[in-house]
Amino acid sequence: MFVIDHIILLAAVLILLGIMSSKLSARLGLPVLVLFLLVGMLAGEDGPGGIVFDNAGAAHALGTLALAIILFDGGLQTPLRAIKKVWKPAATLATLGVLITAAVTGVAAAYILNIPLLQGMLLGAIVGSTDAAAVFALLRNAGINLNKKLKSILEIESASNDPMAIFLTIGLLEILMHDMKPGTGLLVMFVSQMGLGAVVGLAVGWLSVKMINKIQLVASGLYPVMVAAFGLLAFGIAANIGGSGFLAIFITGVVIGNSRFVFQRSTFLFHDGLAWLSQITMFVVLGLLINPSSLLDVWFEGLIIALVLTFIARPLAVIPFLALFGFNRREITLVSWVGLRGSVPIILAIFPLIFELPGAALIFNVVFFVVLISATVQGSTLPWVARKLKLTVPPPATPAATLEITALGKVDADIVEYTLGATSRAVGRRLSQMALPDTTVVAMITRNESVITPRGSTLLCAEDHLFIVLKPGTRSFVDCVFSATIDDDESNELPARELTIKGNTKVADLEHAYGIKLAADDDDSLEQVLKKALNSAPEIDAVVEFGDIQLIVREMVGHRIITVGVVLVIDDDDDSTDG
Repeated sequence: MFVIDHIILLAAVLILLGIMSSKLSARLGLPVLVLFLLVGMLAGEDGPGGIVFDNAGAAHALGTLALAIILFDGGLQTPLRAIKKVWKPAATLATLGVLITAAVTGVAAAYILNIPLLQGMLLGAIVGSTDAAAVFALLRNAGINLNKKLKSILEIESASNDPMAIFLTIGLLEILMHDMKPGTGLLVMFVSQMGLGAVVGLAVGWLSVKMINKIQLVASGLYPVMVAAFGLLAFGIAANIGGSGFLAIFITGVVIGNSRFVFQRSTFLFHDGLAWLSQITMFVVLGLLINPSSLLDVWFEGLIIALVLTFIARPLAVIPFLALFGFNRREITLVSWVGLRGSVPIILAIFPLIFELPGAALIFNVVFFVVLISATVQGSTLPWVARKLKLTVPPPATPAATLEITALGKVDADIVEYTLGATSRAVGRRLSQMALPDTTVVAMITRNESVITPRGSTLLCAEDHLFIVLKPGTRSFVDCVFSATIDDDESNELPARELTIKGNTKVADLEHAYGIKLAADDDDSLEQVLKKALNSAPEIDAVVEFGDIQLIVREMVGHRIITVGVVLVIDDDDDSTDG
């Protein structure tokens, strides 16, 4: 039997153990990354598995690839509107916040471990960034819901602060090993890492969308692979020209994820699975790399450093900046607490081993212990802390299940499946009462094993599956129609664009579907409302205002108003202070 046969069997067993351990995450209250690490440690030479693995170079290579894939998936799932809302505080935390965290932790580590100050600062730089894989997994699987602003800043900060930590780590190693002078050398490296990474990410992302939509591949399964290849291309180009590959691949993911391209939904599902596989593999391998018995030699020092990092360094890096951007005390407290360390510090702790820095083993063991404490304590207590701070919100108003089957090539339309949840506002109402956008067509309804022909009189029930043809620009409106009931003050979640609906839509149906209230009789149609409000015969583009709502005549046949534009005027200042 060949060696590769043993490796394949071993890899399959470890991955399956990692997947099964994730089922225990919610039951034990531990983040999945901790369980993945424990699987690796138990499989290692000090555990019952007895696997000897001490190849730091291979662990670094595998960890780098896995982290790149995880960041790419995070970028694909990050809405551009979320970045626009919190990019200033997130960018500040990802740069100055990491610098302050590294400096405070580094000084403490030098004193606690009795090592030179520069080596202490190196340790501080290694643990200076929060981990994207840990934060993404925790926020998506902890069973809590935070408001969009808080969730966005936690995810975007964690995804964008790795380049700063990598820059500080490599810069300090250059100073320690190659006597590089601090100052202009570090500044040039910083500009190169951030600037080139951002430029390459934007360029490759733009090129990716153009090529994906233009090239006709022989098999639909190749499109997700092609998207993955473009992500790795961005990482490789940036890394090879002196930029940050991690920043480049994340930005490429954001550009692709916020663009329209063919087989979009299947691509997202593919990359979600790939990210999970990468996460399991990375943490299990890193668990194999550590010798658990060596952690006993540094547990006390590691615990003190973890306490300094959690209760002193992280708050000092978060409080002044978030207060400056208008966050309240409870929000600042939560962001300070969700400073999870994960794979990135462990991967960066391998750098000193590769560079053969004196004391590298001590740094690696301490970093691993700090990560284990951070992920276990902070990760497992996040739901409790969020609830105590009263920062949890009800689940977002979205359909129970939404599946985009495909984008229809160059046709400006999508086919979308909605599964109606029990709390959907559409349940118990007839299809004619849905106030759907004018260009939206319900093509088919399935109920249990029956296919129902859609008619205006069709009564919708929970667990109905609706197959809908819609324009991509109307997707958020259609989501709203089939979502759970929203409160009156959430109407500003509607997009700030025009909704075009049929003129015979009732006022009551408009309010039920979108939360839009008009000062008119519920049984009146929008056509009747416009004709009553206009002093003259209706004309195309005639406008009637009802507070912050505008009704616009868009299409007429004879004297009849066929379609009406509804515009919700949103105050930008109110939107910016959300959360």
